[in-house]
Amino acid sequence: MRKLFLFGQASRILALVAALAASAGKAQAQSAGDHEQPAPQSSVGDSLRDLETQVAELKSMVVEMRDEVARSRAETSELRRELEAARVPTPAPGVSESQATAPTEPPAVAQRLAKLEEDQQLLSAKVDDQYQTKMESGSKYRVRFSGIVLLNLFDNVGAVNNEDFPAIAEAPGPLVPGGSFGGTLRQSQLGFEVFGPEVAGARTSANIQFDFAGGFPNAPNGVTFGLVRLTTGTIHFDWGRTSLIAGQDTLFISPLAATSLASLAAPVLSYSGDLWSWAPQLRIEHRRSFSDTSNLLLQAGILDSLSGQTPASQYQLVPPLDDNSRQPAYEYQLLPQLGDSRQPAYAARLAWTDQAFGRSFTLGGGGYYARQNWGFGRNVDAWAGTADWTFSLAPRFELSGEFYRGRAVGGLGGGIGGSVTLSGPITDPTTIVRGLDSLGGWAQLKFRATDKLEFNSAFGQDNPFGNEVRNSSGGQHSYFNPWLARNQSWLANFIYRPRSDMLVSFEYRYLRTFTTISEPYSADHINVSLGILF
Repeated sequence: MRKLFLFGQASRILALVAALAASAGKAQAQSAGDHEQPAPQSSVGDSLRDLETQVAELKSMVVEMRDEVARSRAETSELRRELEAARVPTPAPGVSESQATAPTEPPAVAQRLAKLEEDQQLLSAKVDDQYQTKMESGSKYRVRFSGIVLLNLFDNVGAVNNEDFPAIAEAPGPLVPGGSFGGTLRQSQLGFEVFGPEVAGARTSANIQFDFAGGFPNAPNGVTFGLVRLTTGTIHFDWGRTSLIAGQDTLFISPLAATSLASLAAPVLSYSGDLWSWAPQLRIEHRRSFSDTSNLLLQAGILDSLSGQTPASQYQLVPPLDDNSRQPAYEYQLLPQLGDSRQPAYAARLAWTDQAFGRSFTLGGGGYYARQNWGFGRNVDAWAGTADWTFSLAPRFELSGEFYRGRAVGGLGGGIGGSVTLSGPITDPTTIVRGLDSLGGWAQLKFRATDKLEFNSAFGQDNPFGNEVRNSSGGQHSYFNPWLARNQSWLANFIYRPRSDMLVSFEYRYLRTFTTISEPYSADHINVSLGILF
């Protein structure tokens, strides 16, 4: 009976490990294919909680098996003693001592002992294999290391702002080539996740992510020395239906992204209707289930209010205000911030998941508000309203997308990076600063041909209000062309997974950028990607 129990437990552990491996593979595929999470955050959170539950069950079963193995060892020791006693019986009258000590191993006891030893070795090996620690931590808590090594080969026809993952098309010129070819590994990613103790009834965990798209050193062939860049890092407190998340994370009012391996360092439709940022934030999430298929997700929090400005110092975290040079105060980089406003940004989102006609869908809506100070007492109210959706159209088809309408959201990728319009130089106290109105959105159709092959097609557009750009004598305050009026992106790709840890992709993207002072610019981008997950 004990043997059957042990083998039953081993079978359950192997089944759980297989389930965990499958879940981890899916999570890695989503991480590799999307910029934070291609599915709504509620789905990602549910998957994480399922994994944690399975891990807890696995640990419990491993402890139970270790206890059973210990009992088996004690029984084996007892049988050894019985066997030794049987091998060396007390000499009978008329029998010499040499004859009495001759081996007389009882067949039944020997057979039972051999089977117990074999079972013990097998189960000990299985337990040790499941219990092994693959990465050491400075504490007793488990740490997981993961990531992707990603090679991107690219070819551009036309001038773009960034060769390996472009966002807008530009005007070619003597110093701006009309085409380029190259390769890069700087979109590779590294991640660490730690599973901490239980605090106030909440399971705790933390994760941090890096890539190598932080720029290039000023050195010969420095374009191959991509600098490490912090992208996200969060601490989680998870109760049954409620979670508290603190750290730097994606913009939760805009949780989706078009699927692409050609652009992991930034969403593939960034500045083409996809709001995004990696913002320090503190948020709370609450989930309410109404049935097996329907649930409601409520998210609310405060964020670092970003306007897209470059740092005032390369080495110190200071507001870009210099009383000697009379440069305006753009923003602080920590809460509270933005000069005299001294308040964070506020955001909330509500998402409903259910089924209709046997197909699942998710509808979400969010809002954002921030107070910006552009120096000399010039305050601007930044705001945005968002909508997102995911529909399962057929067993292998899925439609997803997002839409936004906002003002002064250049720091969130809206307005093609522009937040305000100016009536003159920004350093002139008499210059009028107004928030730039904009709207945009994107949609994607996904076709999963097989479990290993999927096809994606998407379109996105960002549209600052052209009349506001044209009527501002100083243009926009943007890190792109200050006269940008509309930016469009079309893309089509396939992603093939020959193995669970290998990804191959081909993508074509067409960029078309409009300005108020010239004819539109266009460019073609072709990208071939090869990635290994670990």
